[in-house]
Amino acid sequence: MSDRSRLSLVVWSVLVSQVFLYPGLDETVSALGGSESILAGTWFLVAEFGAFVLCAVLWGVASDSLGSRTPSVVLGATGGAVSYLAVAVAPHVSLGFGVVLLLRVAGGAFTIGAFSLSITMLMDRSGGHGRNMGAAGTAIGLGAALGSVVGGQLTTVDPLAPLYGGAILLGGSAALAATIPDRSVGGGPLSIQSSIESDRVRSYPILLVPFAFGYIDRLTAGFFALTGVAYFRDTFDIDAATAGFTLALFFVPFAVLQYPVGSLSDRIGRFLPVVVGSLLYGVTIIAVVLSPTYVAAAILTVLVGVCGALVSPTTMALVTDIVPATERGAAMGGFNVFGSLGMLSGFLIGGTVTELYGYLPAFLVAGGLEVAIAALAFQPVRQITDSDTRLSHGLGDN
Repeated sequence: MSDRSRLSLVVWSVLVSQVFLYPGLDETVSALGGSESILAGTWFLVAEFGAFVLCAVLWGVASDSLGSRTPSVVLGATGGAVSYLAVAVAPHVSLGFGVVLLLRVAGGAFTIGAFSLSITMLMDRSGGHGRNMGAAGTAIGLGAALGSVVGGQLTTVDPLAPLYGGAILLGGSAALAATIPDRSVGGGPLSIQSSIESDRVRSYPILLVPFAFGYIDRLTAGFFALTGVAYFRDTFDIDAATAGFTLALFFVPFAVLQYPVGSLSDRIGRFLPVVVGSLLYGVTIIAVVLSPTYVAAAILTVLVGVCGALVSPTTMALVTDIVPATERGAAMGGFNVFGSLGMLSGFLIGGTVTELYGYLPAFLVAGGLEVAIAALAFQPVRQITDSDTRLSHGLGDN
């Protein structure tokens, strides 16, 4: 198995472990001592993603400074596995929901290391940035697709089964990551403080453009994972297993199309997939909530996945286009900080707006933000893709 395949499998495993929890989130949170409101599920997800925000750049800076990423991926996946197991055991040893949330924070601090640095290791490979980020995007999408289907089924067996399944997958990904050689070109023993002070955004302010797209794209993903599932379950009266299948309708096309879209963007450029894809992505999200039947909403969910696949790999490839190889860990860490903030925002906006005003306003906000970023960032994306100073899509990287 090639390095690219093994790294993609690590990314896939991390995503499966997370998405296992989404279809039956209400049942799992209730079994862990939380209430049955959408806000309890919101905080359960926010706890993990809050740690993602705090720790993503730290993992990236550390790996750039050490010139090595594999040990950090192994450590992150192992710590994530232990945290998932601890959360599953919590109700059996009479630990309250507050402790569960703290365990989720600890788990997030570890898991983001495995996720972000395995993607960074893909960035370190040759073969084209679009192709490598397409592989990462396909792994993310397929992981989410399988996780949604199997997670829904596991929940019907036992509300805590998705946590045990996630722990097993993360443990396996740690073992697999240990077999993958480093290809990083880190810059030696810098302190984390000095690395942050030479901050990627300050050195490359144009990174704010893909970071902004990453933020909004993950916001809509977080929104769909929490509020979208709740909408389908409440509006069409479906169970956790069917909700998992519905999520897969989004994630399967999202996964399958990312590798070809990423490879295509190496040839035609990033502009059309990023800008046009974001515009269509926002419009289709809004269309879902306007659908009169489950079948119509499900068909539109497939289209949401298709549009999302246009944006995800090309946005990550923009990051790789902008920064030199020695700073990719920190740059991808920064991208994942913005992405994790987006997921947090998606959970919070979706849960709060739905609780206060209902599903229609919540969908309008989420889809409208995606349309807005496409309109506002039209010219900056054009400047990046037309710039003579950027790397020519990384086709000559080692």
